[in-house]
Amino acid sequence: MVYRRYFVRRGIHLLVWDIGLSFYGLGALCEVLFQVGGWNPWVYRLWYLSGAFLGAAYLGQGTVYLLAKKRWAHWLMAVLVVGSIYVAVRLVLVQPDPTLMTSGELSGHALPRNLRLLTIPFNTYGTLGLVGGGLFSTWLFWRKRVLLNRVVGNILIAAGGLAPAFAGLMSRIGIPRALYIGILTGAILMFVGFLQATAPKPIESEPAAAPASN
Repeated sequence: MVYRRYFVRRGIHLLVWDIGLSFYGLGALCEVLFQVGGWNPWVYRLWYLSGAFLGAAYLGQGTVYLLAKKRWAHWLMAVLVVGSIYVAVRLVLVQPDPTLMTSGELSGHALPRNLRLLTIPFNTYGTLGLVGGGLFSTWLFWRKRVLLNRVVGNILIAAGGLAPAFAGLMSRIGIPRALYIGILTGAILMFVGFLQATAPKPIESEPAAAPASN
């Protein structure tokens, strides 16, 4: 639906959101492949790159394109692309160790700590862009008292952006399955928020003509 909206409206923010959602879906697909087929270092690398590094970052960047000046958004996009290439190369060169994952649960512990720490700026940027942008848009529409469906939609999108981040924190403190619940919850909230935010404005009916006076 977001891709279709991009092909109709051609907004660059929609294209970058599409990229972020594709990474989001690719990460979920890798989780399925891991559960079905077991350990595979290349699936693991792709899962970590798309899910831990790029999904949230590009969703946030899409919101930056929507709200910020294009010049600044282009510069931030350039930094994000360079950073994405850097971490992708690092992941290709490193050899993941599955024995370091707790109880066989899919986690980033199979990678060196210095590489895992690089997820912090990516996810912080993505969360600030997506959640902060959603809340800022909510405030704008609420202040103007217009398009209240977008107020609701942006609140849901912001909550959807926070859900995986919160679940990731729970995973780090020893509740690994919270990550899956958080990803599913986030996807549902963002989808419902998208439907609300893009709902067409209701067409007001024209007032009935006054009866002709005698």
